[in-house]
Amino acid sequence: MANNIKFIPFLLALAYCLTPYASSPSALLIGFLLSVTQQVPARIPVAAITKKLLSYSIIGLGFGVPLQQALTVTTDSIGLILISITGTLILGYFMSQWLKLESRTGYLISAGTAICGGSAIAAVAPAINAKDDQMGLALATVFILNSVALFVFPVIGHALGMSQLEFGTWAAVAIHDTSSVVGAASAYGEQALTTATTLKLTRALWIIPVALISAVLFRSHGKKWVLPYFIAFYALAIIVSDQWPQFSTLYQSIFSVSKRALIICLFLIGCGISVEKMRGAGVKPLVLGVGLWVSVSLSSLAWIMLS
Repeated sequence: MANNIKFIPFLLALAYCLTPYASSPSALLIGFLLSVTQQVPARIPVAAITKKLLSYSIIGLGFGVPLQQALTVTTDSIGLILISITGTLILGYFMSQWLKLESRTGYLISAGTAICGGSAIAAVAPAINAKDDQMGLALATVFILNSVALFVFPVIGHALGMSQLEFGTWAAVAIHDTSSVVGAASAYGEQALTTATTLKLTRALWIIPVALISAVLFRSHGKKWVLPYFIAFYALAIIVSDQWPQFSTLYQSIFSVSKRALIICLFLIGCGISVEKMRGAGVKPLVLGVGLWVSVSLSSLAWIMLS
């Protein structure tokens, strides 16, 4: 009876995550609170479910990436995109070494900062066999900085007199998650929103090469490297939606369901976070996240304003 009672708060929280009211940060937080209060039923294989659902979610998100539009924007901003992604990953590696932060946690924070926040972390994590608590630390760090960026960026943009195009580009490069990019850019103006959304979706294409390279870098010694299947299907989803646009309604439905499934994944990740390991990590993940975020923000701002 006591074990069955534990299912009630878990199921209620899960039901909430299925509603439009649940966001990525709130889902992660609720899952973490259930873990802390020991309200996660032991009989539920949270880690196994999360791993599979995460892969399916990433595949579904591929149906929401406009290939031709993304390739056009990539061509126009290829220099800034390449420098920001590679520079962030390299800087993240050296900062993680300096901070003595666990390598996978540091890499996930770097990947989330370099590409598109929670989606990039969710895609890279299974490719490098990251654990739930490593993923949880990286996601929590990114979500905290997203909340700050949502309010701070428009203020800075207006103070510097940035144009709509300049601000939209800056927001897409320097703010982690697409949702926060959309929020900050919409507060700045319609053209900024269009520019930021298109460029941010473009960066989602870079999940593919980064995840593949990550899988090679973190492969277990002595084991043959195998292409992560979900990355191959993610790329296939992008191609299919581009080649057969007449089914756009179906693609958008899959994309919407996948976004909701990703929120469920974040809830489950929160349920699996180890409090002991979070205490052991201390403030190091946040220091890394802030350091990378400030570096990307200032360097991309300088690039945009001087070009």
